[in-house]
Amino acid sequence: MERVHGMKDFPSCFGESGVQVSDSTSGASKAAQNLVTCLYQSQLFGRSCVIIVTWSKNLMGQGLSIEIDDLTKRCLCKLEIKPWLFSKRKGCRTMEVKDSKIVLFWDLSAAKFGCSPEPLEDFYVAVLCDDKMILHLGDLSKEACRKTSTTPPSNAVFIAKKAHIYGKKIHSTKAQFCDNGQFHEVAIECDTVGVKDPCLEISIDRKRVMQVKRLAWKFRGNQTILVDGLPVEVFWDVHSWLFGAPSTSAVFMFQTRLPSEKMLPWSRGLGFSFTLYAWKNE
Repeated sequence: MERVHGMKDFPSCFGESGVQVSDSTSGASKAAQNLVTCLYQSQLFGRSCVIIVTWSKNLMGQGLSIEIDDLTKRCLCKLEIKPWLFSKRKGCRTMEVKDSKIVLFWDLSAAKFGCSPEPLEDFYVAVLCDDKMILHLGDLSKEACRKTSTTPPSNAVFIAKKAHIYGKKIHSTKAQFCDNGQFHEVAIECDTVGVKDPCLEISIDRKRVMQVKRLAWKFRGNQTILVDGLPVEVFWDVHSWLFGAPSTSAVFMFQTRLPSEKMLPWSRGLGFSFTLYAWKNE
């Protein structure tokens, strides 16, 4: 059943964890096109923390940022590999935090990339605290273990992702809807140019799972779909596509609630959120 709410309810999906993915690139489409932000919940100093991984790409090259926050959103440390330094595609960085040593190891020398700044395969990124791995990314697990002298996996849980996608009538991307879940093709179709009564359709793996008619009256709302047997709440705001400036984006968020038996004891029933900023190509 479709339920329509105001956008004031939109960020509340992140509220229970004290984490909110915000759009720092609003109005700057060129920057937005080249940013993917992923959030992971892990353990640091015996307490839950959020590790924010941002992949970026611009004319200077690829960039990577790792920030560790506590659940009050206070930044504990931040390590950056700026694009103009990314020619060094493997290495390590160290930072002292509360008399402990946080070390970032990365190897992207053979990484394969698609259209996104986030690598697809043949890479690893590892974050250690006092020689204990708290985050491991990538498919080169053996190489990461050998380099860091640790044994994965870490206890980090993938909890949220923010990405920007571009298109004219159809916006498509690959997405997971839970930690270590199957990748799905997500397509958002909405033609608002010269259409008397625009309609919004969302497909998963080329199968239509949602349709919103009379979009001029229902430009914001939410609806539940099923993906991999899990209920996924879909929120949308396409007001800018219908009534805003051409340089603004529509926002879609997919919120998954995982069954309690799949949650870690310290995860507090947290599900997974995937936010898309969809930009219209002129």
